[in-house]
Amino acid sequence: MDKAGRIIASAAVHGNPGKYLIVGPSWIGDTVMAQSLFRQLKVNHPHNEISVMAPSWTRPLLDRMPEVSESLDSPFRHGELNWRLRRRIGRDLRRRGFSHAIVLPNSFKSALVPFHAGIPERIGWRGEWRGPLLTDCRRLDKQEFPLMAQRFVALAFPADSPPPAWREEEWPKPELQARPAELELACLRLELNRGEPILALCPGAEYGPSKQWPAAGHIELANLYLRRDWQVWLFGSNNDRAIAAEIAAGLEPGLTTKCRDLTGRTSLAEAIDLLSAATVVVSNDSGLMHVAAALNKPLAAIYGSSSPEFTPPLSGKVELLATGIECQPCYRRECPYGHLRCLTGMQPATVAGAIDRLREESSGEAANCGFS
Repeated sequence: MDKAGRIIASAAVHGNPGKYLIVGPSWIGDTVMAQSLFRQLKVNHPHNEISVMAPSWTRPLLDRMPEVSESLDSPFRHGELNWRLRRRIGRDLRRRGFSHAIVLPNSFKSALVPFHAGIPERIGWRGEWRGPLLTDCRRLDKQEFPLMAQRFVALAFPADSPPPAWREEEWPKPELQARPAELELACLRLELNRGEPILALCPGAEYGPSKQWPAAGHIELANLYLRRDWQVWLFGSNNDRAIAAEIAAGLEPGLTTKCRDLTGRTSLAEAIDLLSAATVVVSNDSGLMHVAAALNKPLAAIYGSSSPEFTPPLSGKVELLATGIECQPCYRRECPYGHLRCLTGMQPATVAGAIDRLREESSGEAANCGFS
């Protein structure tokens, strides 16, 4: 910073590598989108070293990002301050010689560890009165950076040398790396085969029911593709087991053997590898939606109370599906009107049409979805 208080362009952007500590997000989808920042830092200089401090459940994602040198587990619970522990961790990190810290969450507490670590350049967007903790605290122009991933990537550039206009090809998108050997092990453990096309359904959404396409739609869609000799794999956590069981129970009796309920039965790492084997993925706006996009899988993304205008799946193989009713998006966890028409109005035929278009674009083979 010069005497006038202006931020001087980081040496790491102009030829010298840096050693970065990134304070990462806590959500799966946000962590996937943060890979755009990590990739941009490597574009700036291929010898930049990137360490990411984030909750332990994000480690399987970070392990699939070749740009990340190491993952540091954050021990803090959601909303927990624990000032003393943050100070101790920060002081322990001083000997690591980090040259830069980039703080992605906007909270005050998220900037404490880099502050106590004495990292020379501490960069982040303004939020929660944390200006004194950052050496480069920036005011966000939401119109210039409308997407969350763009806001992450912008922090890889000096404040006085912002990135160029955001054309589609000018910033890197997430690209998770699947592991074929671990995919084979997961298939063996779960007794899965990949001899037929796989429709991956991700019916859950941690945010709440206003993001979940109801089971009835999934049932009709699954029956359709099972009749066409596809397989259906259901993905999700333990929290999604109820809707997955409802979907499985609604299938036509002769088709149930080709539907595999994997909810609560896979680790996140296994889910990443298994999703990489899918022919097409259908997902609500969820973390797994972003995982599928980062694996470059053909993806039909269904939106209820949320909108793709801020956190869309970052892939060229996506169809965004929304009913577009007058109250959408409301960003509520539960429908404030009690009708949930933003999701109940999403017809299986619409989703099937998106699947077929994605398949045609991916393989050049149009498929008759079977709806009249």
